[in-house]
Amino acid sequence: MNLKNNKITVGELLDYAPAKAVFQKKFPMVMRHPMLGAARTVTLEQLIAVAGAYIPKKTVEDTLNELRKV
Repeated sequence: MNLKNNKITVGELLDYAPAKAVFQKKFPMVMRHPMLGAARTVTLEQLIAVAGAYIPKKTVEDTLNELRKV
């Protein structure tokens, strides 16, 4: 998948079933969060910046690699 230099939005990722499946596999709790809909306009770049404080870098890199493959 073309991540558009991480400028792709969360909404675009969630609208693509294979990418959504990656997020469901890696972050099931986040996928059930009531505020997920509000994050649809956030870019992947912005998400990485925030998530980096809570998620190990290896997990972020593994997720990005999986997204690139779908």
